[in-house]
Amino acid sequence: MGAPDSQPVYTMIISLITVIFSCGFNDGVVALVMGTSPPDSPPVSPPSGPEKQFTALFAFGDSITDNGNNNYFLGSLAKANYVPYGVDFEEGPSGRFSNGRTCLDYIGDLIGIPNLPAFANPSATGINILRGVNYASAAAGILDETGQNLGQRFSLSQQVENFEKTLNQLRNNMNMSDEEISHYLSKALVVMTLGSNDYINNYLVPSMYPTSFLYNPKDYADLLIQRYARQILAVFVYGNTYGAFGDILNNPTAYGFKVTDRGCCGVGRNEGQVTCLPFSIPCRERNQYMFWDAFHPTQAAHQILAQRAYTGPPSDCYPINLQQMALL
Repeated sequence: MGAPDSQPVYTMIISLITVIFSCGFNDGVVALVMGTSPPDSPPVSPPSGPEKQFTALFAFGDSITDNGNNNYFLGSLAKANYVPYGVDFEEGPSGRFSNGRTCLDYIGDLIGIPNLPAFANPSATGINILRGVNYASAAAGILDETGQNLGQRFSLSQQVENFEKTLNQLRNNMNMSDEEISHYLSKALVVMTLGSNDYINNYLVPSMYPTSFLYNPKDYADLLIQRYARQILAVFVYGNTYGAFGDILNNPTAYGFKVTDRGCCGVGRNEGQVTCLPFSIPCRERNQYMFWDAFHPTQAAHQILAQRAYTGPPSDCYPINLQQMALL
C-alpha cells in the first residue's frame, strides 16, 4: 500500500463497521449482509428468471447504499443527484454515490429482488414495498448526531422507525396479519452498512463534535456497538467488508484494478479530499479504479463486494454467506 501519507483517508475508513445479521427489530426475524470472496473463487450467477430467494430485501445504511433518500431532503448537503454521479447508471444521477450501481443493486440481482424503492420516494407504498425498501441515507450514522454537519439525513434510529412505518403499511394497507408479517420477515434479507460516518463525520471532526474528547478510540467503538445493539437484537452473520477492501488493495490486479490510491472523480490530493463537484469530469477508465470519489467505491468495486457477500467463505461472511443463507 505504500507509505501511509501516500494513501487517501478513504482507503482506511470506508465501512469500518459493516455487518450482516439475522436479527429481530420488533416483528420477526430478518437477515442482514455485506461481505466478499478470494480472487480465485468462481463467480456464481444469479438464479435464472424472476425467482426470489428471500421474501423481501430491506436496506439500512449510509451513502454506500443510499439509492436516493437524500434527494428528498431540502436541507441536506449529502446528495449525489447530479452528474457525474451515475455516469454509468442506466437512469443517470439517481442519488447513488457512485458512477453506477451499488453493492445493494448487485445483491438484489443475485437474490432475485432488483430495484428497491427508496423509502422517501412517493412510490414506496402499497404493492411496491412488498419486495422491500431501502432506508439508507447519506451522512447517517449509528449515533443520532452523526452527520448533522451535513444537514438532514435518516440516522439509524430514524431508519428503524421508518421500517416500522413500512410494517404498519403492510398491516393496514395490505391487510397482513401479525402472523403473516412475522412469517414474511423470517424469510427476508436485511442489508446494513453503517459506522464510517460515526468517524469521518463525528469522531474525527473535533471542531464540531466532542466525542474524541469524551472517549478514547476503544471506548468510542464500544459506544457504537452498544448503540447498535439497541436497534439490533441478535447478530447472525458478520460481513468483513474492511477485510475485503484490504484484500483488493493488496491484490488489485487480481480484481482488474490498476488504480487504488486515488479517486476517479474528486477534488484535492489524490482526488480524495472532496467528493465530485457538479459537472466535473471523471476518469475515463472507471472499471480500473477502486474508488469513485473521496469516500465511495466504483461500480466495479461494488460488484466484487456483492459477489463475495453472495459466495464468500467464512473469512468474508461468518458463519455463512448469502447463498447458503437463502437455503435455510
